[in-house]
Amino acid sequence: MAESDARLAYMADQIARNFAIQGEEAAVTATAEHIIAFWDPWMKQRGLALLDAGGDALTPLARRALERV
Repeated sequence: MAESDARLAYMADQIARNFAIQGEEAAVTATAEHIIAFWDPWMKQRGLALLDAGGDALTPLARRALERV
């Protein structure tokens, strides 16, 4: 995995962790909304590519959020 992809996985996981206190479903929704609102198109594309590669670098919350993007 490229360093930039590892950084994106870390960022997605960090966002999901910050919303986790809201409960799983709310955290997934809030994380997806955050990614849609604040990530630029390249970041979204690379995040989706992480999913296509299996999503192993992502936590379950971040993986589910990216599936909604």
